[in-house]
Amino acid sequence: MESQSPPPPLRCFSDSHQSELFRDDGVQTVTSAEQRKVERSIQDVLTVYQQIHSLPQPTLLREQHYQYLKKGLRHLSDAYECLDASRPWLCYWILHSLELLEEPVPAAVASDVCQFLARCQSPTGGFAGGPGQHAHLAPTYAAVNALCILGTEEAYNVINREKLLDFLYSVKQPDGSFVMHVGGEVDVRSAYCAASVASLTNIITPTLFEGTHNWIISCQNWEGGLGGVPGLEAHGGYTFCGTAALVILGKEHMLDLKALLRWVTSRQMRFEGGFQGRCNKLVDGCYSFWQAGLLPLLHRALFKDGDMTLSLSSWMFEQQALQEYILLCCQNPAGGLLDKPGKSRDFYHTCYCLSGLSVAQHFGNKDLHHELILGKEENRLAPTHPVYNICPEKVAQAIQYFHQLPIPAQNGEPACAEDQS
Repeated sequence: MESQSPPPPLRCFSDSHQSELFRDDGVQTVTSAEQRKVERSIQDVLTVYQQIHSLPQPTLLREQHYQYLKKGLRHLSDAYECLDASRPWLCYWILHSLELLEEPVPAAVASDVCQFLARCQSPTGGFAGGPGQHAHLAPTYAAVNALCILGTEEAYNVINREKLLDFLYSVKQPDGSFVMHVGGEVDVRSAYCAASVASLTNIITPTLFEGTHNWIISCQNWEGGLGGVPGLEAHGGYTFCGTAALVILGKEHMLDLKALLRWVTSRQMRFEGGFQGRCNKLVDGCYSFWQAGLLPLLHRALFKDGDMTLSLSSWMFEQQALQEYILLCCQNPAGGLLDKPGKSRDFYHTCYCLSGLSVAQHFGNKDLHHELILGKEENRLAPTHPVYNICPEKVAQAIQYFHQLPIPAQNGEPACAEDQS
């Protein structure tokens, strides 16, 4: 029997790791003090871990995460009262985390989730944050994603596509942007939520996204990333939303891709290994997806643009460093994942830390697939689709199902059944 080769050495325990610590050039600010505090807390975690493990090999606490998620699908503590207007999000965060862990959802629970989300659907179309609330693009995105993850006939049938299209038109603005809800705020998240649900459910009409790509492109600023609206500071969440929406609309080549690449790769923290959301901010586990998830989109866009220098085996960020940050610094021993050491676990960070871990583990697609799994093989998560952030086979299944149905008629336009994917 062959002897197994030793695992690759961890970057965070190498002699050179200390040289990546932040230097303030002798000028202390509130920001630099906070940065040093975070680095100290991470150093403490790493030191304790190294003292306990003679051969450090990070472990994904699968069973603990599964128990935490399973409980959350049935019962939430009072601490979640503040998220009463985000209940479809809780369904999505938990279901997506479970699919990444490849843990099946019992049929009875899946059916209960479908019935709950049906109660969140507004009579005028779209989904609300809870039963009886107003329709809003964010929970609409979360509800459609959750139903596509379940992927049953019952789940698909919850979505009233005709009314959903009416709702999308009701929040569409003349300049191509979307408001989050009737009378609500405009930002680039809304364009992504609209493009995501419309493309998954096959309700894109010729006029629905008229002008949308130009409005999103105007959100790219001098830094290279995208702000929430034109003129704002570049931000990881908004940059992901804008770029993913342009990928759906087939217009990502209109961005300054090189400037965007420069901005996003500069957001991976030298010492921590995780990502920050904006320049000069602290590391946060959720940006493991919002920032690292951009790299597959950029890779594909640059490839389509004819860039011959791209790797055929890795994304353009330090995949091992991100995995080390998530596995060593973002896991709660009792299950669930978190922003950074010292913070509490929650379902949002559990979803996006696991999503980022999946992106860092899997390169490519079906035709060209390369894996980099830090630690044991049991750490391997299912791949996630970088545009929708649900598993690729669930995206394919939903698109196949809904593209058999005609696109609903709207504003005097005839219904048409041809594929507009």
